[in-house]
Amino acid sequence: MKTSLAYIGLVNPKSPENVGMVIRAAGCYEADKIFYTGARFDRARQFYTDTKNSHEKISLTHSEDLLSSVPAGMKVVAVELADGAVPLMQFDHPEKAYYLFGPEDGSLTQALLDACDHVVYVPTVGCMNLAATVNVVLYDRLAKSIGAKVVSRSAVQSRDTNNRLFVRTKA
Repeated sequence: MKTSLAYIGLVNPKSPENVGMVIRAAGCYEADKIFYTGARFDRARQFYTDTKNSHEKISLTHSEDLLSSVPAGMKVVAVELADGAVPLMQFDHPEKAYYLFGPEDGSLTQALLDACDHVVYVPTVGCMNLAATVNVVLYDRLAKSIGAKVVSRSAVQSRDTNNRLFVRTKA
């Protein structure tokens, strides 16, 4: 039985490409659910993209208030370039975490940030887009997980069906 949970909350995302890539990241890094607020994505949803059909496995749910969808016992982690935030490489991910990400063209509100248990940021030169940030945070969570199932998963099990590459042994 899976004891680790990872939910993603997106605040008013605007780009269907970014949301599609977030869904794909959730599938790759074993996140469980995605929630989003706002109307911009619903208007753009017809242009939805996700090349791995992860949307068939991971629910994408509209929510008026992301904090109302946080299950009991789950820690809320804001991912934001905020003064006083903890660098991601120094952060210990909670076993049950609900990650909040701001919109591509904005930030989380101060009220939302104040309601979080943790605030982290990804140290970069400039800022990444939404999908890139979700990928980095979920990869970091997986990489730091002790006993993660994927550690023993081979590259062959993760690759696309069109990939037949192998590493040749050097003599």
